[in-house]
Amino acid sequence: MLSIDEEQVKASLSYDELIPAMRQALMDFSAGRLVQPLRTVMSVAAHAGWFAVMPAVYGDVMGAKMVTFYPGNADRGKHTHQAVIQLFRADTGEPLAMMDGRLITEMRTAAVSAVAVDLLARPEAKVLGILGSGVQARSHLRALSRVRKFEEIRVWSRTESNARRFAEEVGAQVTTAEEAASGADVVLTLTSSPEPVLFGRWLKKDAIVCAVGAVTPNRRELDEEAMQGAVVVESREAALREPGDILLAKAQISAEIGELLQGKELERRDRPVVFKSVGIAIEDIASAKLVYDSVVGAGRS
Repeated sequence: MLSIDEEQVKASLSYDELIPAMRQALMDFSAGRLVQPLRTVMSVAAHAGWFAVMPAVYGDVMGAKMVTFYPGNADRGKHTHQAVIQLFRADTGEPLAMMDGRLITEMRTAAVSAVAVDLLARPEAKVLGILGSGVQARSHLRALSRVRKFEEIRVWSRTESNARRFAEEVGAQVTTAEEAASGADVVLTLTSSPEPVLFGRWLKKDAIVCAVGAVTPNRRELDEEAMQGAVVVESREAALREPGDILLAKAQISAEIGELLQGKELERRDRPVVFKSVGIAIEDIASAKLVYDSVVGAGRS
């Protein structure tokens, strides 16, 4: 059984391969071509954290990601998400690899947003608003650059020094949250905020929002007006159980993104689109398979 660390993952995984792999995995999920139960999530209340197990069977492999979410780590200079992924052969059950899952989680999350932006944003989208300035802000900018060429990038963060550091790295403009979202073609919410940072009154009607940060039932990044947009999700089952953005607003789900990728029409009705991403196991297993195949292929060459 291989042991694959984060440096090997980094050397093996690229957005040019990952984005198409996520597109295919999301289609296969909505078409019922794989096995994936809802993840098990438990609270680690004593330390204000969460621990989840995410299994799936996909083609010739199966596996599970074990992932932790500790929002307070951001104040400690540590990653808020940590993970490992175990991969097995689907036909015999033999273990293939244990690999670091933190970078996979980071990259596949951004790649899934890139799939959504590529499908749902206007082809001429030029203005990007980013609420948040951490790991996901950086990975999303790298992934989205594969599907759109933004001429203007606006950044807001609750910690202004972090926003300025990020903006200097990528050539963005530091603004208020309202200024970042108002008139933007694409808006990303990538924070660990437990309460809304994006308000529907700021959004133009043809905008797309990728709402990524709030994935537990008591946390939300978008207010109820924003959630009146056309809501697209990865998994209806997960979206009706996990994210506060949907549960607290009692939002109606319009479609799974895998259905739209296969040709289903989205009833947009002159309103913004909200892609509410919570992350599902098939994204991790498909990504881990890319890494495994790359590492094994390099070993044989």
